[in-house]
Amino acid sequence: MRLLPHLVDRFRVFAVTSQGADSERFASLRAAGAVPVFADLDQTDTVKRLAGLAKTIVHLAPPRSDGEIDVRTKHLAAILPEKAHLVYISTTGVYGDCGGAQFDETRTLNPNNPRAKRRVSAENMLREWARRRGGMLSILRVPGIYAADRLPIERLRKATPALIEGDDVYTNHIHAEDLALLIKLAIFRAQPNRVYHAVDDSDLKMADYFDEVADHFHLPRAPRLPRLELEKQVSPMLLSFMSESRRLQNQRIKIELGARLMFPTVADALKQIPTQP
Repeated sequence: MRLLPHLVDRFRVFAVTSQGADSERFASLRAAGAVPVFADLDQTDTVKRLAGLAKTIVHLAPPRSDGEIDVRTKHLAAILPEKAHLVYISTTGVYGDCGGAQFDETRTLNPNNPRAKRRVSAENMLREWARRRGGMLSILRVPGIYAADRLPIERLRKATPALIEGDDVYTNHIHAEDLALLIKLAIFRAQPNRVYHAVDDSDLKMADYFDEVADHFHLPRAPRLPRLELEKQVSPMLLSFMSESRRLQNQRIKIELGARLMFPTVADALKQIPTQP
């Protein structure tokens, strides 16, 4: 929905949704200027109706939550046309834990969990499609997406603990509006078969990010615990995010895509958000 305003004046946009024609989703997509199309990437019979529909494709659908192969991307790749341009929204999780290192898009992938392995699977399948069918692939590796309505307010209110400074991990961020902008820029400016880090300029550890949000909204800061104690109190999913530390460089989006982010840092974005969550 954030991407559509960037595209509807330049393209006839077909917006794929797994919700039916009588759904609110269909209506909201149509109101935003898109042509809604029903298809479920888990069902190959519905995916076939997408064949040949467009030569420019933005693939936003996440993998299923099971296995190490992204079957949704497998189904989509089977019907992608020749010489199309596909922009795929991947994740920075494909790098695994990097010990807080700074690095660019040439770093070797090292996914540490099934969630990240599914994303690597999708990237590889799409690379194979591009090689076999003469397609152009643009991969945006995306970190934690935030916006005014996508902040850890509930986590802070529940006093979910964070890590002490010595155990904490570096995280990466992108505002949802800037991500939409980067997708648009990738459509028009990306170099063939290229990876881009869709990250902002923030250089934050996870607990410092929580502190910035808490201070802005006048909420208590999250309590901080050593890792061994925290492991006993948080879910395995949350713990997995708190076990990988990396700092992604973003020069490529600035030099090759000409990106000028609306919100270069989390602090810049918070300045424009009312202090009452």
